[in-house]
Parts: sequence; C-alpha cells; structure tokens
Amino acid sequence: MFDIGVNLTSSQFSHDRDDVIARAKAAGVSGMLLTGTNRHESEESQRLAQRFAGCWSTAGVHPHDSSSWNAEVEASIRKLAQQPEVVAIGECGLDFNRNFSTPAEQEAAFSAQLALAAELSMPVFMHCRDAHARFLALLDPWLDKLPGGVLHCFTGTREEMQACIDRGLYIGITGWVCDERRGLELRELLPFIPADRLMIETDAPYLLPRDLSPKPKSRRNEPAFMAHILTQIAHWRGEEAQWLEHVTDNNVKSLFNIAF
Repeated sequence: MFDIGVNLTSSQFSHDRDDVIARAKAAGVSGMLLTGTNRHESEESQRLAQRFAGCWSTAGVHPHDSSSWNAEVEASIRKLAQQPEVVAIGECGLDFNRNFSTPAEQEAAFSAQLALAAELSMPVFMHCRDAHARFLALLDPWLDKLPGGVLHCFTGTREEMQACIDRGLYIGITGWVCDERRGLELRELLPFIPADRLMIETDAPYLLPRDLSPKPKSRRNEPAFMAHILTQIAHWRGEEAQWLEHVTDNNVKSLFNIAF
C-alpha cells in the first residue's frame, strides 16, 4: 500500500514521527508521499523523505499559502525539485472555500507552479475546493505539457470527477469516504472511478476515518490506517482489496516514476 498524502511535518507528529513511520510499515504501508504546502514545509518534507526509507515528497505552495508566492519562493521550490526525493510539484491549486489567500493570489501561484512543473517535466499534486471551473480553466492549457497529475483528497461531484478523469488526472480518495454524515455522496462515486485512475491516501493527521474501531485516543489519523481505508474503498467498489492495492500501487509508480 502506498499513501499518497501524509502531512508528516505536522506538529501533531512532532513527538513520535519515528513511531508513526514504524507503525505504518508494520501495517503494510510500503511507501508514503510527504506533502509540501509552503516553502518551509516543502523543505522539511524533503528532509524527512531523505531520512525515512520508502518516503518521497512534494514541493510547492498550497492555495492557503499563495500570498507567500514570490520569485524567492519559486527559486526554492525549483531547487528542491532537483532532489531525488521530490517527485511532484505541489500541493498546489485553488481553494475558494476559505480564501486564506485571495483568489487572484491563488490563481497566480497555481499558474506559476503549473509552468514550473511543465518546465521540469514533473507531475502535479493538486488541491481544488469550491473552485472547479476556474481550476480547470487554469489547468487545461498545461495538460499537454505535463507528465500527469493527481487531484488529491477529492470531495467533489460526479460531474467534476468525470471532467478530471477525462483529462487524464488521477483521483485521490481519503478516509472522508468513511464518514457516514459527509462522505456518502463520495462513496456513491467510487464505482465510477476507473481503477487505473485511482489513488488512496490518509491525508494524515487529518480526516481520521469515522468508522474506524477502536478509534485512537489521540483522534489523529495516521498512515497506519491505510489498510482500513483501502479495504472500505474496495468493499464499496465491489473489488478485492488485494487486487485494488496492486492496481493503485502501480498507478503511483506510473505517475511519480518511483519504485517501492
């Protein structure tokens, strides 16, 4: 199992990162992609990926942090992207739900990172929330220049999902789908995602699966819970978990050009 979304730089892991990695490996997680969300977190994710075997990282600026994007930050991301542990540009995209950075700042940072990914021939690790139409409008001119991309932590509609699949994107599904209150619409979409377009992630320490039992006292999600998420997704898709694990692992190897 490969977890494509681990926020290992989170302060929630500051006291036990080694144990978190050990628990993940004991639970059958064979690889992890550590998420970079700004300059500092991208640098730290790369250092952690270098430290822990079976880990890789992304380098980029999340839409929430888009106001920080400038020439100096771009130079840092470009430099990081040369490191062997860094296999994607991102997390980048648009989030018009909270607008921690203005829409204009988000669009500028997203477009700049798409251009950088195209220049370096690297895949993109993307975020989109309440911004689907604008997200696609900015992405479309770059699609034929990029080796690929994944829309991580997908929570949109079937129409939005299909539009992304039609463009050759991968869809990242988290434990959100295990939420009996908010995840039912996403759960219904699962059978319509082609297996060769699906990736699975925890987005740890966030999005602890609500149907996990027993729940950890910390209420913190961990990559060790990947098996639960994978098993539930396979069940709702009507597939064998072992088969789905094999297919999604191959998707990861194909997009990020890594071996694990």
